[in-house]
Amino acid sequence: MWSHSSGWSWAGSMCRSHRTSCGRRTRTRTWWTWLRRTRWPGLLRLQDLQEESEGAVAVNQSRVPAHVVAAIDVSTVANEVYKHNFPHTHLLAKTIEGISLEEFDKLSFNMILMSPPCQPFTRIGLQGDMSDRRTNSFLYILDILPRLQKLPKYILLENVKGFEVSSTRGLLIQTMEACGFQYQEFLLSPSSLGIPNSRLRYFLIAKLQSEPLCFQAPGQILMEFPNSGTVQPQEYAVVEEGKLRVRTREPDVCLDSSSTQCSGQDSILFKHETAADIDRKRQQDSDLSVQMLKGFLEDGDTAQYLLPAKSLLRYALLLDIVKPTSRRSMCFTKGYGSYIEGTGSVLQTAEDVQIENIYKSLPDLPPEEKIAKLSMLKLRYFTPKEIANLLGFPPEFGFPEKTTVKQRYRLLGNSLNVHVVSKLLTVLCE
Repeated sequence: MWSHSSGWSWAGSMCRSHRTSCGRRTRTRTWWTWLRRTRWPGLLRLQDLQEESEGAVAVNQSRVPAHVVAAIDVSTVANEVYKHNFPHTHLLAKTIEGISLEEFDKLSFNMILMSPPCQPFTRIGLQGDMSDRRTNSFLYILDILPRLQKLPKYILLENVKGFEVSSTRGLLIQTMEACGFQYQEFLLSPSSLGIPNSRLRYFLIAKLQSEPLCFQAPGQILMEFPNSGTVQPQEYAVVEEGKLRVRTREPDVCLDSSSTQCSGQDSILFKHETAADIDRKRQQDSDLSVQMLKGFLEDGDTAQYLLPAKSLLRYALLLDIVKPTSRRSMCFTKGYGSYIEGTGSVLQTAEDVQIENIYKSLPDLPPEEKIAKLSMLKLRYFTPKEIANLLGFPPEFGFPEKTTVKQRYRLLGNSLNVHVVSKLLTVLCE
């Protein structure tokens, strides 16, 4: 449970584990809940919790028995949604730096799940790192951690790609080592678990013990989940001469999925993309280890989510279009539904219409006819429920009726993928 003072904050959770040893698993039902960031101008929060026996905002994947010590957030909307799904959890509107060392000790937790503000580390931002005041809340935690009466046994941290080359990450690693944690870093996307959505994120898992983790790769950032196979160095980032240099495969890229003729000189480049982009799209849609989007879609009436004519005309060349049979989708952000470029994919529901034919005819048409042509594709936004499905929320997850569609998109667009975090939690506690 994290938050920052002065009205901008981040939030998380601390849990007491109901496991006598990390290697012994019980049958107690555990829900790994929704990890949410709400970003307002000058404000950022994250909330993440585990719930022992009640329906929660996530799937029961990790099966790590735990009890919520407290939930903290200062967002009214987020708190209403959280209370709707966790009516019996103690929920506080409080900031993280308003919690003293003594109060932390009284909470008696042994697991920390957190996601510091990402804005200081985003690749398209100013990359203020430690000089960005939004990092202060995390620096406060790194300062508090070594001074706790009892260190937590487990830590899981998430942030954006870019955090791994920050000075703040260096301080995090220094603190982990000074406190006696064994740790491993990752860069992971849900597509590695067969989920048709790109959301590449940095993760760190740490355990308080003297022996290295069985899958630990010192100085490397794993690009895949640990398994019994041999580590392939080309798939990891490596530390060399004190600097973190990332050697990665091409990351999951969210691109349009509509082209069927797409290779080299024969490609139909009907959007702002290259032949290489289209080839990559074909490869992603050919990956049978990833599910099709149709398994995550709603069956009901979705007419209200159709793109308006104005958006079709203005953003036709920027839309990231996927079909129900696609095996990929773009990362959904808080601006989805309000903005077009870079906020998430849109769905082509008229699957029998050839998109190449539509786009090839657009340049010579007047605006009214362009709109008519594009409307034939029946493009629509993914619904909040469909995005929740892709993020791993359970069927029983819901919003209060008064929560607007825009608010739902904002909350979901800044979420984490529950499947990924649950898998990491399972790995950490095995």
